[in-house]
Amino acid sequence: MSIRKFAVAGATGRLGRHVVDVLTEQGHQVVPMSRATGVDIITGEGLAEALTGVDVIIDVASWHASDQEAATEFFRTATRNLHEFGQKAGAGLIVAVSIIGADKATGGFIAAQQVHEEANLSGPLPARILRAAQFHEFVGQLLDWQQGDVAYIPALPTQLVACRTVAEALVDLAVDSEAPAQPAPGTPIPEVAGPRKEVMAEAAALLGARRGVKVVGVDGSGMPDAEIAADGAFLPGPHAKLAGPTFQEWLDAQP
Repeated sequence: MSIRKFAVAGATGRLGRHVVDVLTEQGHQVVPMSRATGVDIITGEGLAEALTGVDVIIDVASWHASDQEAATEFFRTATRNLHEFGQKAGAGLIVAVSIIGADKATGGFIAAQQVHEEANLSGPLPARILRAAQFHEFVGQLLDWQQGDVAYIPALPTQLVACRTVAEALVDLAVDSEAPAQPAPGTPIPEVAGPRKEVMAEAAALLGARRGVKVVGVDGSGMPDAEIAADGAFLPGPHAKLAGPTFQEWLDAQP
C-alpha cells in the first residue's frame, strides 16, 4: 500500500476523529480540517493551504442539528468548496459519508443527504459515497436532547454501527485503487452497518440504565419518515458490509 496524503473535513467530530486515527495507524499523511484547526469549509478560510499536496479528501463534516433546510445549505456549500478548492490543489478524489436510506427520505436531516450525495457525484472531482447506518454514539445524543429522567425514544428498527467501524470502511474505500472513481449507473452505493438489526428504544434503554434515565419506547409519530422507517427503509441492503461490535458490546467497552 502506497503512502498518500489525505485531508479529513470534520476531523475533530464524532466520526472524523476515528478517520484520522485509522489513517495515521496505516502510516498515511493526514491533514485534519475543522474550524478548530483553522479551516472553515463553509467560508473557505484556510482551505487552499490545507489542501496543498493532498491526494484524497475524506468528507465527514456534518451539520449539528436536524433542520432539513439548514443542513441542506451546509452540505451544498461545503461540498462545492471542497470540490473547487480540491480541484485547484490537484486532489484526485473525494470520499464522503452519507446515511443508509438517504435516497428514500422525504424530510429532515437524512433527506438533506440527497443534496450532499448529488453535489459530490456531480462535482468536478471524482467522488465515492459510503452510506452508513446510525452510529452507536448517536444513541447518547438522543438521550442528551431530552435532558430529563425520562426519555421518549422511537421504537424503530435500526442496525447501529460503531463510528470506528465506519471510519475503517471509509478509509478502505479511499485507498482502494481498484474501485471505480465514480459508481457505474445502476451500481448500489456501498453501505456499512452493524452486525444485527436492533430497536433504537431498546438500545437507548441499555444506555439509559447506566445514566439513571428511564427510556420509554414510542412509535415515532411526528418524526420525519417514521412510517417508512418502521418498514425498514433505513436498514442496510443485501450488499452492505456488516461489522461489529453490537451496541451492547460497544457499550460494555466504554469507560
